[in-house]
Amino acid sequence: MSLKTVTQWPSSLEDQQWQTVCQMEDLISNSGVCALLEQSDKTVVDEQVAIFHLPDTEQQVYAIGNYDPIGKANVLYRGIVGSIGENLVVASPLFKQHFSLQTGQCLQQDISVKNYPVRIMNQQVQLLV
Repeated sequence: MSLKTVTQWPSSLEDQQWQTVCQMEDLISNSGVCALLEQSDKTVVDEQVAIFHLPDTEQQVYAIGNYDPIGKANVLYRGIVGSIGENLVVASPLFKQHFSLQTGQCLQQDISVKNYPVRIMNQQVQLLV
């Protein structure tokens, strides 16, 4: 199976650690799933990540933190995906704020969630940690 990189990252990122969080077959087109990002440093709590598969976009797979800082719950993977202007977004299912899938920035408030570089290798979804 050939290597398919969803996004081209600077070569300096190639030396970073990529962690497999799920398989491509686990993703649902035009929707989100939740995956657990295990921290290598056990003093840090594992993180939930919202992963979105948008097959009609250039990047195809996006990953942001699953924790909605406004609603204070891990729910972003359940949000509705769409676009506002040039921004691909997910609307939080709690208070409907829109978070950019490219940056993690909330469009309505000055707050953001973590954004993860994503790549697909041998049908595995990997995040840069």
